[in-house]
Amino acid sequence: MRLISRETPVLLLCRAALSFSWIYQGAVPKIACQSRGEIELIGHVIPMYQWACQAVFWMGVGEILFGIVLLFTRWSWVFWLNVAALMALLCFVALFEPTMFTLPFNPLTLNVSLIALSVIAAVELKNQKL
Repeated sequence: MRLISRETPVLLLCRAALSFSWIYQGAVPKIACQSRGEIELIGHVIPMYQWACQAVFWMGVGEILFGIVLLFTRWSWVFWLNVAALMALLCFVALFEPTMFTLPFNPLTLNVSLIALSVIAAVELKNQKL
């Protein structure tokens, strides 16, 4: 098994960017600052405000853990899972808060970029195993 330090610079960069994004999105708007927008989004499926706040907190914990997994995993399927999760999140926002797509740095531009990085990482990881 190769060490992470022997991975291609492209794979390392993809890992770092994806991990940073998930860890930041979990830590800052979900745990440290509990963004009103995050609570409103989850409020579409959990209408009780206090429970929605708790759900957002635990989603943040999950996002931080997922970011750590992306940083160290040797399994390309985790990157494909990331693609599926990001597409599901896009569909959720499109269904419940479509006006978010008109904002600067919106979910569409962020998720498409992260999807592209995930595909690149999965392909790079597969190429290293050949």
